[in-house]
Amino acid sequence: MAKSKSNGPVGRFTEELDVVVFTVGFVVAAAAVIAFVFRPEAMSEYMTGVNNFLWTDVGWWYLIAMFFLVAFVAFLIFSPWGNIKLGAKEDEPEFSFLAYFAMLYSAGIAAGIVFWGPAEAIFHYDSVSPFVGAEAQSAGAAVGAIQYTFFHWGLSAWTAYVVMALPIAYFAYRHDAPLRISTVIAPWIGIENLDRPIAKLIDILAVFATIGGVATTLGLVGRQFLVGVEWISGVSVGDTGTVLVITGLTVAFTLSVALGVERGIRRISYFNMVLFAIVTVATFVFGPTTYIVSVGTEALGAYINDFITMSFYTGATESIGGGVSAWVGGWTIFYWAWWFSWTPFVGLFIARISRGRTVRQVAVTGVIASTGITIPWFATMGGTAILLQETGRADILAVVGELGEAGSGYPLFEALPLGGLLTVLFLVLVTTFLVTSADSSTLALGMLTTGGTERPSTINRVVWGFLIGSLASLLMVTGGVDALQQAAIITGGPFSIITVLAVVAMVVSFGDHRPLFLREEDEVSFPSVRSESSEPEAADPSDD
Repeated sequence: MAKSKSNGPVGRFTEELDVVVFTVGFVVAAAAVIAFVFRPEAMSEYMTGVNNFLWTDVGWWYLIAMFFLVAFVAFLIFSPWGNIKLGAKEDEPEFSFLAYFAMLYSAGIAAGIVFWGPAEAIFHYDSVSPFVGAEAQSAGAAVGAIQYTFFHWGLSAWTAYVVMALPIAYFAYRHDAPLRISTVIAPWIGIENLDRPIAKLIDILAVFATIGGVATTLGLVGRQFLVGVEWISGVSVGDTGTVLVITGLTVAFTLSVALGVERGIRRISYFNMVLFAIVTVATFVFGPTTYIVSVGTEALGAYINDFITMSFYTGATESIGGGVSAWVGGWTIFYWAWWFSWTPFVGLFIARISRGRTVRQVAVTGVIASTGITIPWFATMGGTAILLQETGRADILAVVGELGEAGSGYPLFEALPLGGLLTVLFLVLVTTFLVTSADSSTLALGMLTTGGTERPSTINRVVWGFLIGSLASLLMVTGGVDALQQAAIITGGPFSIITVLAVVAMVVSFGDHRPLFLREEDEVSFPSVRSESSEPEAADPSDD
């Protein structure tokens, strides 16, 4: 029978809660935060040691795993498996394509894209990849710098999320499985056994990775927001101001989460994409347009031509001892680990909004379309930053040296016509993209800690929003953001393995059910978690 709602919102919250996943995930995260606060140096040293080991000694695994995922998604797009529908034959997509794409893009790495857009290319321009092999701050370094931003934020980044999303959506909407990360192991243990310890462990790890990922994002982007406020006003906000700002951001995304996907996340995502387009086009028009087109075109050609070589490049010949080079470890391996650590909540969110779509639609939208939007942004921001630096119109490297990468965008926009307006718009864009990324992760936490409920209760989502906001404030004041970021990245290791398992799950399931996209009656169902006699749970109107 459907769960009773006679006890009201509080009753629903307690009834739907997966106590083990919620409690263990939260306690482990809280213990880590306490350790970061009271033993910051020791924890930072420990995390740095673990990360250095992962980057230098097993960095090859991240490279191989990510390329394998890209190749598999390319296969899905062009193979008959792309026709498989994520839902019943009569199911229609819950959202229009425009809404679907806006939410998918905003919830993914968009906050990071805005954060790093003005910063990454200028880093690579000054400290050139050994793969590029050009002299620092030269024309070749400029092309190579933008080429690498395409590589780090393009096909590979988005592929990891889609690979995680597809089997979850498939099992959830075709076989009535719960919306949980552990659902990817259903082919081996059965959907009815997803409460076993191994499944709980996967979900707990996903909770920890999600908490670390979104709290770190709040910390990083919150710092960018604070730098912007100080840049515009000339006044330092201090610790009290930091807490107030993060509290305000937390209230904003918690309200959005409480409104639900339809009324909250969808509307803000629309606003994000419009503002994103305005800032991109304005920078392109007011900036060095010809240079952006020229260097961006050459970088795109190099990215396409060198994609396979870059995907397997370790820089071993440039490193001591023949391991992964420091540059590749500090950038490419760092990013791949970061994307893997974000796969739980981004993949789960994509699965949540993909009912009624085909495998091909999700793959093309999530990888091809998202990359197609990302490339013009990095070409525009990277090209503008490099030329402003080269011509002396803005010393962006000096600002980054003083304020960190969070300050890179402000001297860039200030040097352009209507610079004051563009700076404000950029500040708003940083904020709204952060809100949607936090929305999706909080919703994912709700699904993970309720056994896979598609619409977690409002109280559940508000609780997670409050906890994450409090965590981010604490870490920003105590200086623990970097340590938590390292901890979150470490979880990328296990999830690089889980995403490969997700591929195997799709091969097993799609291969065994090839008649699935020919005749609906030929489908062989997995055992269901729910009783055949049970009625579907009615949606709470407040959680649309």
